[in-house]
Amino acid sequence: MNPATAPALREALVAADFTYDGVAEVLGPRAHDALARNETAPGLARTRGGGPLETLARLFLLQTTVTLTEAERALPGLVDRLAVDGLLERSVGEVAARLDCRPYTIADGDVDDDLWVVSDLTPGLDGGPQRVGADHVLGISPASTSLAQLTIREPVGSALDLGTGCGVQALHLARHAGRVVATDVNARALDLTRFNAALNEVDVDVRDGSFFEPVRGERFDLIATNPPFVISPATGQRLVYRDSGLPGDRVVEDIVRTASRHLNPGGWCQVLANWVIERDRPWDERLAGWLPERHDALVVQREVLDPAAYVEMWLKDAGQHGAPDYLTRYDTWLSWFDEQGVEAIGFGWINLHAVDVDDPRTDLLSWPYDVEQPIAAAIHAWGDAARVAAAGVGPDAYLQARADVVQETRGPVGVEDPETIVLRQQVGFRRARPADTVEAALVGACDGDLSVGAILDAVAELLGADTAATRATYLPVVADLVAEGFLTPVTPR
Repeated sequence: MNPATAPALREALVAADFTYDGVAEVLGPRAHDALARNETAPGLARTRGGGPLETLARLFLLQTTVTLTEAERALPGLVDRLAVDGLLERSVGEVAARLDCRPYTIADGDVDDDLWVVSDLTPGLDGGPQRVGADHVLGISPASTSLAQLTIREPVGSALDLGTGCGVQALHLARHAGRVVATDVNARALDLTRFNAALNEVDVDVRDGSFFEPVRGERFDLIATNPPFVISPATGQRLVYRDSGLPGDRVVEDIVRTASRHLNPGGWCQVLANWVIERDRPWDERLAGWLPERHDALVVQREVLDPAAYVEMWLKDAGQHGAPDYLTRYDTWLSWFDEQGVEAIGFGWINLHAVDVDDPRTDLLSWPYDVEQPIAAAIHAWGDAARVAAAGVGPDAYLQARADVVQETRGPVGVEDPETIVLRQQVGFRRARPADTVEAALVGACDGDLSVGAILDAVAELLGADTAATRATYLPVVADLVAEGFLTPVTPR
């Protein structure tokens, strides 16, 4: 791909309204949802008018041929140039896409930014062949979307997209980082990232090399990575976008152990990852051994798959389901898991915060529950709360209950002391924690008017309890409430 072609292509895409909203409107909800399931028939039925937007949707998203006349109308003066660049394939009277060009939107408050991402064609449309080449460049996927929702979007001076693929994370980072570096070992991925940067009018420093090698000696304020984390034996075709070539989950471990050398003070590294859950060993105990010193760490296990389900998922992803050697590959992979003592595979997020303190906070959570997306703001808030909680919350602190926290009670109507009290967040991680009467009264009274000590003393007097004992018991609880985001520090009024 030649980045010099990108400005003219962008102009044509804008003129045709080939945007996420434009495509959604022309396809309609039914066809749009079907395309998300890799089914094209409803979309083909909706795009027979021959207009530029319909032509581009048929060409790039539905992956069907269009007439040369239609293609030249949608891409005026560009068909031959894009054929030379490898984006299109032209025959005598027809044009087909050789690469996917997909509209993408980044929401920022009330404003949406329209972007476009070029990648390899989507395999497996309408049940067709799913096999892909070893250097396949994956487009926008659930994994890339998950990482985008996870990544903190505060303004930073520098950011690193480690293992950039088609460059979608770099496009996100370029919106709030003064300098963006993107690395990969796949030459095709680097070419597409350069083209996508030009197509979206952003500057990205694209470098060839494995993991942190291209940025040796450099540090960043933010590192975001969706590494090739699939855990598989070293047999069969290795797909560079998902298989690192390292044994087990070593690729994730190496990134987590090494990232601290490439973070500026206060910087974050955020990793979307798989990890091994060994037999007879807690998953969090194992991962805790990877975490660097003097860094706060929030590790969230979102999902656990048994080895058989994991093997099936990735063999299907590689287009091997139904292949002649499918059962052999399945058995080999599953046997390898058994030999390695793998009980299950965890999927989730690893967040490191370079705080440079002797008492970093380490939270390893099994959290399969619904969260509010994007979760990035909640990750950032956790980092702030971790530092406040680590410093200690004394009786002179002024706190405020987060606005979304609600109290749920269960018990007979009218009783003074319910059987159960639960404090529940409505946004972010949507945490819930049981509370006793003192804790619930404390949270309810935290509005920034009184110090924590004054509130605890008042609650103790109301309940006829010893004030000193109440402080001693509940000040540590207050620190937990701050760390978990139920209470936030405020300036005294």
